Amino acid sequence: MSDPIYLDYAATTPVDAAVLEAMLPHFREEFGNPSSVHRWGRSAEKAIEQARRDIAAILNCEPNEITFTSGGTESDNFALRGAALAMREAGRGSHLITTAIEHHAVLHTAEQLRDHYGFDLTILPVDERGRVRLPDAEAAIRPGTILISVMHANNEIGTIQPIAELAELVRARNILTHTDAVQAASQLDVDVKKLGVDMLAIGAHKFYGPKGVGALYVRKGTPLIPAQTGGGHERGRRAGTSNVPYIVGMAAALKLVAERHDADNARYRQLRDRLIAGITQIPDSRLTGHPEHRLPNNASFVFRNIDGNELLMRLDLEGIAASSGSACKTGNPEPSDVITALGYDHSWALGSLRLTVGRPTTEEEVERAVEVVTRVVGQMRR
Repeated sequence: MSDPIYLDYAATTPVDAAVLEAMLPHFREEFGNPSSVHRWGRSAEKAIEQARRDIAAILNCEPNEITFTSGGTESDNFALRGAALAMREAGRGSHLITTAIEHHAVLHTAEQLRDHYGFDLTILPVDERGRVRLPDAEAAIRPGTILISVMHANNEIGTIQPIAELAELVRARNILTHTDAVQAASQLDVDVKKLGVDMLAIGAHKFYGPKGVGALYVRKGTPLIPAQTGGGHERGRRAGTSNVPYIVGMAAALKLVAERHDADNARYRQLRDRLIAGITQIPDSRLTGHPEHRLPNNASFVFRNIDGNELLMRLDLEGIAASSGSACKTGNPEPSDVITALGYDHSWALGSLRLTVGRPTTEEEVERAVEVVTRVVGQMRR
């Protein structure tokens, strides 16, 4: 076997060396509990607040609008559940809107609010390229609509949504807006003032930071019932001792993303487009997602009458790490909800493949990936 090739950067990324360097002192010398009043505690608290300021600067918000969490999934859960319960308690209504292609951190939370908490829920369709239609969103709004949640960019097919336009659509109606920017933060502008959203979720391991830490931006004045109780941490919004090294690492990683943004994205697009050009030459293959409004590093496909899980296993044996969509779905024999939402029937939807490039990816690896995918799909069909 040749050297293995990792093409699953949408699932997770390696921790950047500079990020690890920033984290290490907070495992050893600067190990204090930030809630303690002594010098070790004060040092830890100082590190957290500096990280909060650094992240706020990139998101273009106030530091006290950042809440640290255990990751993107918790951030999404907190936003939807906390805002929905608070808005209903304030007598504003109980109708939620989301889309059919959300990550399950959003979709399953919205469904739980409907099924167990008595909220009404509208799930918007998307077009064949995975984009929400603004007229559909406007038509779904009714008296009592309190929250709309649409992801910034899809984790499976890479389609970028018109978040600023959606936020503008609902702003005059006093409807809260949330966006899952977990997949987007590594490559797209997450300026919350430009996006116009009330809440935005990120997770560090998608942009070369550590796993197990994330953040939620909450615009000042947005009602939110705490997700966890038991302490006054995070200004009373999330109880639990702060994960100092990981929070420091997340801030360092996001700063690196901001510094490298243009150069990295230009390189990703070149590699991504080579993957798309090569793999769409395979008979009965199609690019999924939007051809232009898509993440720079994402190349996603479907193949007719191909078992996506078998394809992944065969690629792994060839030394290529890929995905059939979300990392949370790998190994699931059922078609992805996202692919079926695009209108593909069972013969196409089962054969999905996502290849995502990252900082270490080389042109040689991309060329080999195109050759191997072409050969393996041919072998499977024979």
